[in-house]
Formats: sequence, structure tokens, C-alpha cells
Amino acid sequence: MICDSHCHLKHGNKEMTEYTGREIVEAMDGAGIDKTVVFAICVTSAQATEFALRACREFPDRLIPYAYAIPHISESALSHVERAVRDFGFRGIKVHGGETRLTPYVIDPVFELAARLDVPCLVDFAGNVDYTSRIAETFPKTTIIVAHMGRYLCTDRGLLNRFIEIAEKYENVILDTSGVVIPGKVSEAVHRIGSDRMAWGIDGPYPAPDLASFAKEEIDRIRILPISEKDKDNLFWGTISRLLKLE
Repeated sequence: MICDSHCHLKHGNKEMTEYTGREIVEAMDGAGIDKTVVFAICVTSAQATEFALRACREFPDRLIPYAYAIPHISESALSHVERAVRDFGFRGIKVHGGETRLTPYVIDPVFELAARLDVPCLVDFAGNVDYTSRIAETFPKTTIIVAHMGRYLCTDRGLLNRFIEIAEKYENVILDTSGVVIPGKVSEAVHRIGSDRMAWGIDGPYPAPDLASFAKEEIDRIRILPISEKDKDNLFWGTISRLLKLE
């Protein structure tokens, strides 16, 4: 079984590219992916809920929705996130450090809510080690999935190492391998913290060369790593299925 734990219905790129649930499922079929976690960013929390609901209602057996937590002047993000989880069965919460401050007075209520609801938070920390350490330590009952092992497309081995060190220190930290361009750091993290605290994703969809081929390439990046088949199974399925209670 393979679950992509990081996929956008709406991206944070310059074009703010959007994909439908059908486009994502067709790419999954082409790449051999069984289930995919989906969410939208660059929208309000209410709009993100609608994006995910629309896609997941069409493909309830393939797509898994996450809520999106982002402060909004006219309405509370928390109420939309809580409703998404309690009423609509969303399985996690997405937070993006490129769109919201990760300071205590802005974001901490989201991690408190995640602990109460018993769902993980997938967080793009945008390379900020200090925020990651603070949040992991402050909220030990909240599962923090660190997107991209710390920073998207990071070529700084030292920075990636610092995020692995955070995961070694805090057991509530999970490392997400999407957007990691130094495969050896994925293998290193497996040996240092264990594959049961790591989850695979593609941070897609991505159209080059096409949606399915991009996903296949990301699968192959894991399959060729010098780690055990059990470790690969954990990255592809075991960790995220446990966190999201898929089995």
C-alpha cells in the first residue's frame, strides 16, 4: 500500500495552481498510489474546507482531507478547523509558515486544538529550527509532521541535520520526506529516528513531465534507498496509516 501524505488541491506557487480531486486520482492511478492526503493553501480556512470536501466526497475511498489553519481578520480559523474535523471527518490540520506567523500569540491555539481533537498537524516550518523546537516542546501531546524534513528543496545538509536532531529529541515529531532533494538524508533519518516516525509524500501534483510520471519518480526515490523493505513500507504506508487511523 502507498499513501501520499502531502498533496495540494491548491498550491502556494506563484500561479496558485489548483487541481481537482479527479486529476489527483487519475495521477494516483497512473503512479500506483492507493490513497492521498489532500488540502488547499492560499485560501481561507473556510475555503480550504470546501476544496477538500468537494474532492473527498467525489473520491471518499481514495482521498483523505486535511483542514487548513490560517488567521483571518473577519472569522476564526479555529471554528472552521474544528468543524472540519468533528463534523466532516477530516484527519489532520495543515499549517504553512509561509502564510502565517508561527509565533505563540498567533499559532499556538491551533496546536492546542489538534491535541484535543487527536489529529496531527502537517507544518511547513520554512527552515525555522527555533519555531520547530519551541512548538514540539510546548505541545508534547500534538503530533507535528515536519514538512520537507524542515525546508522545501533544501540543499543545506547542516540544516537538515538540525531537523533530524529535533526529531531525535522530541518523540512527537514526524519527518515528511516530500521535497527532499538529498536522498541520503532520508536514509540517515531512517537510521537515526526510525522509519516509523517518517512519512512519504510528493508535495504535488506537479506537471513535469506529467502528474503521474512525477509521482512515479518520487516513489522511485524511496525504492532505491539503501534501507529495508520494512522501512520503505513504513514510509509509504505504515506511519501515516497509524497516525490517521486508516486501519
